Amino acid sequence: MKIVHTEASLGFGGQEMRILNEAQGLQRRGHQVTLLCPENAEIYTMAKRRGLETFALPLGKKKLSGLLMLRRWLADNKPDVVNTHSSTDSWLTALSTCLLRNPPAIVRTRHISVPISNNPFSRWLYTRASRHVVTTGENLRRTLIDVNGYAPAQVTSVPTGIDLQRFKPGDKHAARMSLGLNDNKLIVGIVATLRSWKGHRYLLEAFATMTASENLQLLIVGDGPQWETLQEQVGRLGIRDRVLFTGRQENIETWLQAMDIFCLPSYANEGVPQALMQAQACGIPAVTTMVGSIEEAVVAGESALLVVPKNVAELRSALEILLLDSGRREAMGRVAADFALGHFSEDSMLDRMELIFQSACAQR
Repeated sequence: MKIVHTEASLGFGGQEMRILNEAQGLQRRGHQVTLLCPENAEIYTMAKRRGLETFALPLGKKKLSGLLMLRRWLADNKPDVVNTHSSTDSWLTALSTCLLRNPPAIVRTRHISVPISNNPFSRWLYTRASRHVVTTGENLRRTLIDVNGYAPAQVTSVPTGIDLQRFKPGDKHAARMSLGLNDNKLIVGIVATLRSWKGHRYLLEAFATMTASENLQLLIVGDGPQWETLQEQVGRLGIRDRVLFTGRQENIETWLQAMDIFCLPSYANEGVPQALMQAQACGIPAVTTMVGSIEEAVVAGESALLVVPKNVAELRSALEILLLDSGRREAMGRVAADFALGHFSEDSMLDRMELIFQSACAQR
């Protein structure tokens, strides 16, 4: 198949990571895969670096110029299917294919739990313009069916797959030595783009008031729009000597393997967070929330403790429970790694997406 992915987002996070991994995986299976995105999008540079065929188009805003350029590109290259990922590129793709004599099939992937309006325009986009809708979690799928009224047969949950050869339990001592981290500290960590809804500020508040905090370290792995705000909060709380901002890292598995506990206190917008899945695959117990489809990435109470979003006291209590009980951490870590092996396969994701694309093409 000739498969095209479109992405309007200029930032980089789990959504963009899935696009790249899925594109590379299907390319390895013999399909021709192309990415269309704005030239100033981070995914443009990352895709080029990975050797993916990538073209720059002005898809960042809903403008006539972008629509016409996209239509021209689709007419010239005649893909079989277009997989859209954000609102703007989905609209531009849907409208541009209306102007084509033999348009490609559209598959719309929903990565996050932001509600979809029930107005006639959105309904047209999801039920008539798109051949199929993919969600990254079952909870997201049920919302589209139960709240938006979309036909169950037209919406499929395909969880993001991760590389289980890369993300697996490792030697904590070796990981810390390679990263220059203190081997005698208890380390809590978060890997996430620094966006408000990831809940970093609640984690910082909880961490600042924890008992025996002099023996604790907090790792904040990632960058994003909240960088300065979180730096200021760390200074205000007086915990700068115990919090390490690493910025974006490529060797995420090593940072995860160095942690005692992974924490993701998100309060909105989540699908099934890849970093949480990666931490579970590395055998790291977690403290997280029930937002979006997060619960599908963990075994509640067995591989992760679930807390109420934005509740600092509950977050602190859950972290302290695990920090004070090494036996429980180890037991939860084993459950996490076993669960990941059975549920987070990248091949499973590729198998299911390949079938969806083939079915969408057959319906053209």
